Amino acid sequence: MATAATSGGIAGKGTVPKPRLTTSQIFLMSFGFMGIQCGFALQNTNTSRILRGFGADVDQLPAFWLVAPVVGMIVQPLIGHYSDRTWNRLGRRKPYFLTGSLLSALALILLPNSGGLAGAIPALWIGAGFVLIMDASFNVAMEPFRALVADNLPDSQRTKGFAIQAFLIGVGAVGGSYLTSILAWLGCSQIPGKDGIADNIKFAFYIGAAIFVVAILITLFFSKEYPPEEYERYHGKPVKAPAEQGKQGLSEIARDFARMPKTMRQLGLVQFFSWFAMFSMWVFMTDAVATHVFGLTGHYEKTKAFNDAGNIVGNASGVYNGVGAIYAVLLTPIARRLGRKLTHALSLIAGGIGLISIFFVHSSWGLYGSMVGVGLAWASILAMPYVILSGCIPAGKMGIYMGIFNFFITLPQICNGIFGGWIEKQLYGGNPIYSIVMAGFCLIAAAISVLFVYDGGAIRIQQEKAGFFAERATS
Repeated sequence: MATAATSGGIAGKGTVPKPRLTTSQIFLMSFGFMGIQCGFALQNTNTSRILRGFGADVDQLPAFWLVAPVVGMIVQPLIGHYSDRTWNRLGRRKPYFLTGSLLSALALILLPNSGGLAGAIPALWIGAGFVLIMDASFNVAMEPFRALVADNLPDSQRTKGFAIQAFLIGVGAVGGSYLTSILAWLGCSQIPGKDGIADNIKFAFYIGAAIFVVAILITLFFSKEYPPEEYERYHGKPVKAPAEQGKQGLSEIARDFARMPKTMRQLGLVQFFSWFAMFSMWVFMTDAVATHVFGLTGHYEKTKAFNDAGNIVGNASGVYNGVGAIYAVLLTPIARRLGRKLTHALSLIAGGIGLISIFFVHSSWGLYGSMVGVGLAWASILAMPYVILSGCIPAGKMGIYMGIFNFFITLPQICNGIFGGWIEKQLYGGNPIYSIVMAGFCLIAAAISVLFVYDGGAIRIQQEKAGFFAERATS
């Protein structure tokens, strides 16, 4: 794909400070993430009801949702490793944006049409296959965006950079979440066809595919990456230890995993609780709302009432993503005042309270109110762990460590996928609302865990400020 840069540790001597970027430059650099999240929101809010339409039972849903984290665990470290070593006419990270976006768009178009493609293979398994392709493609497009922000921004702008990224994620997710309801309002049928999927869902996925590709192309054409020579000026020349000469690929990823920074290991527990909770919400929310909030019983999965409940869940997803987009703008000043860790902890507690409160909700408006707290947590989950993490990673390893960090996102989802269905059926008596309540308590556990994380980047910023003022006082 491209010429390879050397890898390994970073020689910090002889580097110069990275230039600060304007807000518009940061905005364009992350604009493609808006398209990714539009597709991701369509997947999160509709995959369960699509698979239910194809014949899946509620307790089987976590197993089908396992595809996403398993694929992410494999794909993201590989993409991170090779994007660290890539340079061609498109750049370092951009070739992966483009490839991932085109494959993702194709999967978005094909997933809701799985029923029409069924023959010897049932529609449910064809749909699961397209979910696999979609998740692999999302991961190819998504991982390099995290590394790009860390590549291009100095420590002092990384909170702002990841906050803007979280804002754009929220905007894209709001659009993706509301698409099915908007199309229903415009007259698209909500009644499932012979293949089990309504027209408003299908057309929402087609529109999402187009938005995905256009947003990626905007980042591709209107943002820059530092070429290898300039990159070394700001990050230092990557060097290899003698024992590492000639070793590449999986063995190098394994070595990097074993040497992960202390801060990353500590953030792993925070991420485990956070993403176990979010996975539960995505998998069980539609059925929890249908049964607990609106009282549906029996075989309701192919009824218009279930589709109505699904649209309301999509609207609720739009609420929490909209709140998240607004809150992302406020994260930088709040973190500056309260500190990164306390900001993240308070945001997670708000999300936990929001999820637990759904147990006491019996209307769509009450559900939307609960989602406000979830929005605060979601914006922080998308930004603050990466801000804290980026301050402890050697720059020449930014891509691989951002990919490895994805282990702490995928592992809790895999655990939930394996055990979540059994827990919902055997311990909760087939009542998915209890999975939502447990998710709330998991977010509170994550909030407690983050308080014990070492944030070296924040300490370094304070030291730099102290040195700056001391220098001014003596001049």
